[in-house]
Amino acid sequence: MTEETFGITQSDTLKKNLNIIFIGHVDAGKSTVSGHLMFITKSIDPRLLDKYKQEASKMGRDGWVYAYAMDTSKDERSKGKTVEVGRAMFATENRRFTLLDAPGHKGYVPNMVVGTMQADVGVLIISARRGEFETGFEKGGQSREHAIIAKTCGVRALIVAINKMDDPTVEWSQERYDEIVKKVSPFLKGVGFPKSSVRYIPISGWTGKGIAESVRADAPWFDSDETLIHMLDTIPMPKRDVKGQFRMPVLDRFRHMGVCCVGKVERGSVVPGDKLALMPGESIGEVTDVFIDEQTLEKGEAGDNLCLRLKGIPEEELRAGTCLCATDSLCHFSKQIICQFVLLEHRSLIAPGYRCVMHIHTASVEVTVHRILALLDKKTKKIKEKLPKFATPGNSYVISLEFDQPQCVEMYSDFERMGRFLLRDEDSTIGIGVITKVK
Repeated sequence: MTEETFGITQSDTLKKNLNIIFIGHVDAGKSTVSGHLMFITKSIDPRLLDKYKQEASKMGRDGWVYAYAMDTSKDERSKGKTVEVGRAMFATENRRFTLLDAPGHKGYVPNMVVGTMQADVGVLIISARRGEFETGFEKGGQSREHAIIAKTCGVRALIVAINKMDDPTVEWSQERYDEIVKKVSPFLKGVGFPKSSVRYIPISGWTGKGIAESVRADAPWFDSDETLIHMLDTIPMPKRDVKGQFRMPVLDRFRHMGVCCVGKVERGSVVPGDKLALMPGESIGEVTDVFIDEQTLEKGEAGDNLCLRLKGIPEEELRAGTCLCATDSLCHFSKQIICQFVLLEHRSLIAPGYRCVMHIHTASVEVTVHRILALLDKKTKKIKEKLPKFATPGNSYVISLEFDQPQCVEMYSDFERMGRFLLRDEDSTIGIGVITKVK
């Protein structure tokens, strides 16, 4: 009799990977749903879950046991909320998944943005509990902002999981479920998610209903036996450029038997022995090992979240926002870019000299508005006015932006994932855009 295994196996590494991000307002239940999903797919050893139960009980948080599987730091557990983007992996019969659990608190949106930049599919967790849905979805609520960010970051498909349907204020009410769907649908359409790219499902993150088990026993009105896992397993895979020249923006670094870095491969493939250049800079190193969740690989490719062990590149140079490239296909890096930009909302007018924070692939950097080159017509996107003095909310512009130091960037037409960005200021997302020219 063989011992049951938990987590990603060597055979799982051969499956195609899908990157999913769990987003939504604080306390909607993202970490609980994520943790329960990990438990159901046998990605967590039950003995470890028993340990979490004891830790949660000691802190008076009995209902947080599944969340502890994702919220691993003392700070997150003491506050009872996600701070960093939790990262885990699980596998089904057909696919391998990299699960990203984003923080829902408004103060940690920058962390959420970095995680969403890695994602292919979004799972928007909405609390059905009376009062919680309203708080999360009203103006300023994170359900709305997270959906906008997801679309801007390149998430093209969205699963809306309406959670806490077992709550005493809801009791699997069809009326409550329909009310939420009716309010959320037009908003998501307005954000840019077509109806065909959004799917809805009622769930209970605590009991697990709707995750791998049909909700029909509790909600006979729901006209499908589909579950969250089935939706994830059947959602169309995004197109991957596995034959292009290698490109991987660096997300983080650490030292373990050598210098290691992690990130999502956006293009091409990599095998041990490959030579890679780090941009911006002049360092060239060699890949000695390729890992996924501690499993060694013979080859990693576009779409994979990898850990690479490198030699020849100093650890201090592997910063978030730098990029590993094939030596004969270096990415652009520049201090100035030309963009098409939409100003969503702002407390005042924006003029040349204005500074804010840009989020682009794995980088979060300060940027300055150098010039406002043109106001664009909302319908035709053609130039309506040249050289306006300032930008006002709700309008589209052509602007030039400057970085303090050169950054790895690409034109959106050449490389979508490295050519789209969003701008934030004072805890608010103020605008979104795409790069049209790299100077």
